Amino acid sequence: MKYSVEKQDEFTIFTMGEENLNSAKAPNLKTEFHLLAEQGVKNLILNLETVKFVDSSGLSAILYANRLCTDRDGLCVITGIDHPNVKSLITISRLDSVLDIQSNTSDAVKYIMMHALKAELEADSNKVADEDDEEDK
Repeated sequence: MKYSVEKQDEFTIFTMGEENLNSAKAPNLKTEFHLLAEQGVKNLILNLETVKFVDSSGLSAILYANRLCTDRDGLCVITGIDHPNVKSLITISRLDSVLDIQSNTSDAVKYIMMHALKAELEADSNKVADEDDEEDK
């Protein structure tokens, strides 16, 4: 299976290098996602711009990646859903309402960074609130 992985501090970009994401490739893809999760990856950008066909096993692999990320309080953002067959399958299966989908990698990076910033601000806000509660006691 052809793919590339680019690791950054806040996210990892996994770019498929195959046209088909099917039952022949899905098990290996799930293994790669599992290995990335074990390495501490919690925010994943899955770039599908070369993919022209996805079957139910491929969808299962995408959902597996999404679950691994959300279980770690991270995000799995799908990009490059350009081919009509892939777009229609995502829409028909209603996964467009479940998955975080961005039009390109740049937008996906911004989306993840905004999510990380929001989480950091919320954590800081909670910390200040807890300190205020302690002072009131």
